[in-house]
Amino acid sequence: MDIINLGKFLKEKGESSYRLKQIKKAVFCDLINNWDEATALSKNLREELKKEFPVASLELLNLPAGEAGLIESKNKDSAKAVFKLEDRNIIETVLMKHIRPARTPSLQSGDLAGQDDVKEGRNTVCVSSQAGCAMGCGFCATGKMGLKRNLTGEEIIDQVLFFARYLRLSTLNVNNVVFMGMGEPFLNYDNTIEAIKILNDKEGFNLGIRHISISTCGIIPGIKKFADENLQVNLAVSLHAADDKTRSQLMPINDTYPLAVLMKAVDDYIKKTNRKVMFEYLLIDRMNDRPEDAARLAKLMKNSLYHVNLIKYHDTSSGLKPSPQAKRTRFFDALKKLGVSVTFRVSFGEDILAACGQLAGKINVL
Repeated sequence: MDIINLGKFLKEKGESSYRLKQIKKAVFCDLINNWDEATALSKNLREELKKEFPVASLELLNLPAGEAGLIESKNKDSAKAVFKLEDRNIIETVLMKHIRPARTPSLQSGDLAGQDDVKEGRNTVCVSSQAGCAMGCGFCATGKMGLKRNLTGEEIIDQVLFFARYLRLSTLNVNNVVFMGMGEPFLNYDNTIEAIKILNDKEGFNLGIRHISISTCGIIPGIKKFADENLQVNLAVSLHAADDKTRSQLMPINDTYPLAVLMKAVDDYIKKTNRKVMFEYLLIDRMNDRPEDAARLAKLMKNSLYHVNLIKYHDTSSGLKPSPQAKRTRFFDALKKLGVSVTFRVSFGEDILAACGQLAGKINVL
């Protein structure tokens, strides 16, 4: 829903400001599927809105079997929507349902003690900010697509609204939004910030600002600009290595913004905002999961407002292998002993190619 241009449209028509409030309520609170459901509006206005402002800018991609492009994981804790844009580009959006206990102490279950504290019953939408991505990270399937284009603010918001409607069927709500899908949010800065402000609008979707997170691979101008926004949005940085040689192998952006430059930008961000920064760290076998890697990472994590999220690597046909569970446990324990604030992030949707790094506009499942 292009709510900004819709507001201009209503103003040009001489409609009162109350009319925009009615429309916001219909779209963001009542979660209408089409304008005919907005019965508080006149029939004439509804007909005009149908022509000028479609309720949804995204279309589910049809699967070969004729089913809509919405796939649920086997254990029902996640779902992936594959959308076709107006220009036929493809994006993916993931819903993560926190239906498992926040902490799982048993290593036999395949989970690690010290998982991130996610409250059971909360629902998080992982949105894409671009179709494809130009960053070319070696562990990420999206990077292999290359960048197709930036998404509009409307296209970002409509991903959230799609899953809000989906959850409403089970009388559930969207509780969190994370910009961790396809693309680099800080290379689509203005549209990303526009989407955040609309999602946070108290007259609209009214999602708490602290329930929104942005992940960047380390775009320094974006981090600096974001520090001046005065938004209490959570910032995460994709780190994945604590030395320049390894990080450049995994993330070409490190050649432009090496670790020393990145960490200074993060420190400056913290000085301005006094907000915690999360560092995401995929554990990849024999590449960044050795004891010396843990020691280097601990040395880098010198600020009390730094926090490390360890992540299991998921297959993206890159030739990389996930760190074995025993090594992941040792790495986690080593960081804890060295005084690092660290958790192990719960993984969702690996069986439907919806986990970290797996989004690539594909509809096949494992």
